[in-house]
Amino acid sequence: MKLGMVIDLQKCVGCGGCDIACKTENNTPDDIHWSHHITETVGTFPKVGFNYIPTLCNHCDNAACVEVCPTGAMYKADNGLTLHRNEDCIGCQRCVRACPYQVIGMNRSAPHRHWQDDEALIPGGTASPKMVLDRTGAKHLPYENPERGDTYPVTRPRRTVEKCTLCDHRINVGLKPACVTACPSGARVVGDLSDPNSEVSRLIKLHAPRQLKPEAGTGPNVYYIRTFSVSQS
Repeated sequence: MKLGMVIDLQKCVGCGGCDIACKTENNTPDDIHWSHHITETVGTFPKVGFNYIPTLCNHCDNAACVEVCPTGAMYKADNGLTLHRNEDCIGCQRCVRACPYQVIGMNRSAPHRHWQDDEALIPGGTASPKMVLDRTGAKHLPYENPERGDTYPVTRPRRTVEKCTLCDHRINVGLKPACVTACPSGARVVGDLSDPNSEVSRLIKLHAPRQLKPEAGTGPNVYYIRTFSVSQS
């Protein structure tokens, strides 16, 4: 099996629901985005177009992050995913520098540190962040998802990196990744790229697929089909 994703840009509405779902599912800090996007304006006024390209870890065949990791913390799983053993990470950031897609984040400080602050935003008018955390009984942030901890720490500690796992904890129990489930237009499809009869394989055959930075030689397994186009002529 080789898991991968097809993103239909013609179906994508640019809502960012995938980004929000990913943050909620994986408890990522404010400054780290496993699911993100590239926006660009093309053309010259008055003929201007706008492109929106959702991004995530490409789970590459020849993953640069795996090649440079000195401890084996970054590794390829049997299902084709590029995963990370947080307990083996030494925070050297070689993977961050090697990734041509800039989808690996570094925890330079303790994640969600501001939820430990015990000072009210408005003295006498609001609760402090720590009070909210204590009331919810959570350890890191009041809306954290404990199921993330099935295969990866619920939140990753300071001086370690983190990245998209394609929600391996959900895939392991027969669920789709959070970003796929949250997409209101069904623009994302995950499946087995090695199965010629899978939906992802069918879409790749039907359309002219594109990958981000194919010249990097990493063999990305996220494919984009059709185009996102908002234009004025």
